[in-house]
Amino acid sequence: MELYGYFRSSAAFRVRIALNLKQLDYEQVAINLLLDEQSSESYRAINPQGLVPSIKIDDDTFLTQSPAILEWLDETYPQVPLLPANSLDKARVRSWCFQVACDIHPICNLRVLKYVAENLGAGEPGKKEWLHHWMGEGFRALELQLQAQSGGTYCFGEQVTLADVYLVPQVFNGLRFDVDMTTYPRIMSIYQACNELEAFKQAQPERNKP
Repeated sequence: MELYGYFRSSAAFRVRIALNLKQLDYEQVAINLLLDEQSSESYRAINPQGLVPSIKIDDDTFLTQSPAILEWLDETYPQVPLLPANSLDKARVRSWCFQVACDIHPICNLRVLKYVAENLGAGEPGKKEWLHHWMGEGFRALELQLQAQSGGTYCFGEQVTLADVYLVPQVFNGLRFDVDMTTYPRIMSIYQACNELEAFKQAQPERNKP
């Protein structure tokens, strides 16, 4: 498999974690978002949206959108499951994933922040205020839900699930942009526990610079 991504993309970060957890071999193809390589004709032929990640799974098959990639990986390589067995528990874990993937990440990613700062004239202060507000809204709700769980090392007790795979890159972004994460103790406990695992360590952006 070939993973097309940017080392600091949280969506690509998610996929790296899952590939590592499942101990799958893959090669990385760097797409530099800061140089607008995602808009090149050659990459648009792979992913018409011009987003990362994309993954090449055989000679002529590509998948895009990290949620779809992650679900495909979990169904195709079930030996290390990333969802609980029970359907209600699966739905709960997916709910946490989608809070990150649908409600926090899309409005705090590079292209949105660039539009807020430049096109809307908010500049760097406005961009930071936007990011802190929307990450805070998302993290506050998620913190309450995770605290309501019966405890455990990870989002879903002692099983590493897709919820952890989604959460860790988003917390990384929060810390990178100086969001006060001390008000989310359960989230930070999970983040720190995940980062003790080799699969998460190897997926860290600093270890994946091209």
